[in-house]
Amino acid sequence: MFELLEKAVLTGLGAISLSQKKAEEFVADMKERYKLSEEEGKALLDKIQGLAKDGKDRVAEMAEAEVKKAVERFGLVSRDEFDRLKKRLDELENRAQETDPGEPC
Repeated sequence: MFELLEKAVLTGLGAISLSQKKAEEFVADMKERYKLSEEEGKALLDKIQGLAKDGKDRVAEMAEAEVKKAVERFGLVSRDEFDRLKKRLDELENRAQETDPGEPC
């Protein structure tokens, strides 16, 4: 399940990075076709990159939300909760070992 979700996210991110190359090609074409100055071309590329970054951030947020929903649906614990419970268990085991076997815990 998680592998499938991870592959989907990585595919989306790959498409976004591929779009970066396409955006640069598009800007170069626009500069040539419409005689844009270097500064205008740079401004256009910056705007396209900003839009791509926003899209990438939205994809990451949506993926994180979906993973959280899946974790809750399957009844899995988060890493933080697991670490907290493991620490508590270790402390209880240490207390139990420190106590004589004949004494109640």
